[in-house]
Amino acid sequence: MDAVAALAVVIALAVDRLWGEPPARAHPVVYMGKALGAVGPALLKWRPVAAFLGGALAWLLGAAGVAAIAWALELGLRALPWWAAGPLLGLLLKPLLAWRMLRDEVRAVEAALAQSLEAGRAQLSRLVSRDTSQLQPHEVREAAIETLAENLNDSVVAPLFWFTVAGLPGAALYRWANTADAMWGYRGRWEWVGKFAARADDALSWLPARLTALLLCLAARRWPAGLAREARVTPSPNGGWPMGAMALLLGVRLSKPGVYALHASGAVPRADHTRAALAWSGQAVAAGAALLAAAGLWLGSRAWG
Repeated sequence: MDAVAALAVVIALAVDRLWGEPPARAHPVVYMGKALGAVGPALLKWRPVAAFLGGALAWLLGAAGVAAIAWALELGLRALPWWAAGPLLGLLLKPLLAWRMLRDEVRAVEAALAQSLEAGRAQLSRLVSRDTSQLQPHEVREAAIETLAENLNDSVVAPLFWFTVAGLPGAALYRWANTADAMWGYRGRWEWVGKFAARADDALSWLPARLTALLLCLAARRWPAGLAREARVTPSPNGGWPMGAMALLLGVRLSKPGVYALHASGAVPRADHTRAALAWSGQAVAAGAALLAAAGLWLGSRAWG
């Protein structure tokens, strides 16, 4: 990363804060989803081994295409003066991260719960894939806080991390991997088609997920005992780190019925816990951006020096 890339991070987060998501017709992640949605159903008809190979090949071809487009765009911008290249690169980076939307959706769940349980359940259903129709108020909050913690990594920290490492192609590749995992995964009928996509997402999220947990701990100004143990409770090798950190830092239980319970002896989450989780997450975003930009600038100066 150099000064242009560091400026791009600032611009991307500023645009996100001021305006949020671009319209769907101009959103690259929407087009990634459309491509995956067009290919995936056809692969479901294949036998397991063929479905796995087809899914892996489709993922690799899509990843190559996404990275190539991002590389060409960044290369073109690099020919411009820094004061033009930085803001324009930031505008291209912005759709690959989504802090404001995540924050607003979690806030909306809490606001809806204040109106009624049914409103809270309905609002939560916009965030999670699980059935929300039978959740109790504390379970709605648990799911919202879990989603906040996990997506703090997926939607913000990880794209910034890979932008620091590999520029716009790195951020774009990560978003492709994360979108493919969300749409295909590797369970149920998608097990063979999405197995490669799921493992690729696990690999690309490994370091950022742990960095996200660290950033949350920095925001709360303490490192909770037992975090590594809690992180192993979830089926995901990565999601348990930010979610476990959030559960321990808040002192609450975060669970998905029949799947896992983080900090099982913790308190039932209340509205003030959601507010604290949002505040720490916002601080984590700011600290993470500053830390990654500083690290990128230092590494860039070492490489050129």
